[in-house]
Amino acid sequence: MSEQPITPTALRPILIAACLGFLVVQLDVSVVNVGLGALKSAFGSDLTGLQYHVYVLDVRNQGFSEKVAFGNRISRHAMDVKQFADHLGVSEADYCGWSMGASILWAYIDLFGTQGMRTLSIIDQAPSVYCHEDWTEQERLQAGAFTTSPERMIASYAKGAPTNQLISATRVLERATALDSPWFHNVISLAQAVMKDDMAFMERVLFDHVTNDWRDVIQAKIDVPTAIFTGEYSDWLDSQRWMNSVVAGSALHVYTKAEQGDHFLALKNPEKFTADLRGFLGKC
Repeated sequence: MSEQPITPTALRPILIAACLGFLVVQLDVSVVNVGLGALKSAFGSDLTGLQYHVYVLDVRNQGFSEKVAFGNRISRHAMDVKQFADHLGVSEADYCGWSMGASILWAYIDLFGTQGMRTLSIIDQAPSVYCHEDWTEQERLQAGAFTTSPERMIASYAKGAPTNQLISATRVLERATALDSPWFHNVISLAQAVMKDDMAFMERVLFDHVTNDWRDVIQAKIDVPTAIFTGEYSDWLDSQRWMNSVVAGSALHVYTKAEQGDHFLALKNPEKFTADLRGFLGKC
């Protein structure tokens, strides 16, 4: 007897919330955040093999979404994700957030809890980007904080303004220009060819993103199977280990430098990431 074709209603949803400048992707039973090119090169064929139905949503002021001067807060972005899932009629999904997308999902959990989340996957996001002056070094490491001036850090990202390691101790921009991965080179080339972002609008959400501290949510409100992905190049690796220690039963994946273990690990080493994600979801 021949196998019956898989229909969209039989597919498992995954919701993907992405980093600044990238796309929010919903796979039909789970939720994950990835970049524009990453959808093809990091998640494309392998996730198709997982029999997921993929929906794509650009968050406001990013990608092809409308450029607006309102709602530029992480909490509003979290509501956007919820309303998107509600509109699709997705009652349960696996959620995955990368970079700022992880903050969006932490805000989602803070506002709505984990109802509807089958699993949660986080890709290399510090619980707090901003370091408070009165924090101990242990608090800074737990939070992953790396800037003492949100304004100057944002200016370096959005306008290329000069900064230094005392103001913004991160190598993200350096790693973003390391194109030694053919997959990542493809992602960047595709994004530059088809996506016309306006940093004047994209940066509007950054101050709110930088100054939030999500450690209370991470420690007290995550009660679903969780995977944490990071790497040896990450500037906030200690915070990812702290997250693993406080989220009960969570799985920590630390990619080596040879495995492209930086902030863009899912885009630079999509074969390993997809295999790891598949393994995690398959166990849950």
